[in-house]
Amino acid sequence: MPTAITLPRDCTFSPSDWEALAPFWYPVAFSQEVTADKPLGARLLDERLVLYRTQDGQVTAARDLCLHRGAPLSLGWVEQGELVCAYHGVRYTDAGQCICIPAAPDAAIPNRLRLTTYPVQERYGLIWVRLVDNGPVPFPDFDAWDDPDYIPIVPDSVHLEAAAGRQVEGFLDVSHFAFVHKASFGESDNPEVPDYPIAYTDGGFTADYVSTVSNLPHGYKHLSPPDFQWRRLFQVWLPFTVKLSVTFPEGMLHILNAACPVSARKTRVFSPLCRNFDKDASLEDTLAFNHQVFGEDKVIVEELWPEDLPINLADEVHIAGDKSSITYRKLLAKLGLGRSFTA
Repeated sequence: MPTAITLPRDCTFSPSDWEALAPFWYPVAFSQEVTADKPLGARLLDERLVLYRTQDGQVTAARDLCLHRGAPLSLGWVEQGELVCAYHGVRYTDAGQCICIPAAPDAAIPNRLRLTTYPVQERYGLIWVRLVDNGPVPFPDFDAWDDPDYIPIVPDSVHLEAAAGRQVEGFLDVSHFAFVHKASFGESDNPEVPDYPIAYTDGGFTADYVSTVSNLPHGYKHLSPPDFQWRRLFQVWLPFTVKLSVTFPEGMLHILNAACPVSARKTRVFSPLCRNFDKDASLEDTLAFNHQVFGEDKVIVEELWPEDLPINLADEVHIAGDKSSITYRKLLAKLGLGRSFTA
């Protein structure tokens, strides 16, 4: 008989949406944020998490709650690889087992005094967590990150007062370049969207978009060869991760748009990227351009209404260029998300 799922306190998701989303992997922090001396608090699908490193450098993820008296363990510290509660000094191993109660050192430790731990992976400069382990699910493939021919870059995350589905759909959208991104790379005199193919994959789908819209920032557009065909290959892993591979005249740029659903309408977006050209270019310029593009999207996405992504296709009007978003919404519905997604 399956174990009953307990939703987080004050959960902003409907029970069915939470259960549909919980088995997948999401980034919750940068690798550099999680240290061996101070635990880090994070939040995923309204669940409060504590992250810390053990003595062997591995990351443990657990519910941010000491069952003795309800203190957040992220207020504590790490000592010799053990997590120590700031309230009464109760100590836990990386497996979540309580091994010491300082106020009663000789007493038997109750079996219930243990942490709820979660599967965790450290990849692409990020810490990934899944809240429900009910079998394997596809993990986003960003193999170029570990290729020595590429330089890895980790921009700051972006915090949005918006649903993760809205953010991901905006990242997939190719019709808004000429308008939302006209200050960064969009070309207001080149708004037409050529047709593009969609292909289904084990994790979601791909959209292979080719156009003459240069991905270069304004001020560098002249470096693009005349009539160069810019290929943007989007690969989606449901529910909220997309890899964008852009073919430049001199090489490849890969961007991972990995959205962490903090709550139903709060999202933290991580965007590690790597490229195999312009290896001596200014890192500051790259980070500034990335920040500008994601900032332009933030202005729009935070104002979309309804706030939740409409899964029911009849709720909004679609055009030919919306093939990606139509496919995305259909696949989210197949995951079991509600027709209005956490209404």
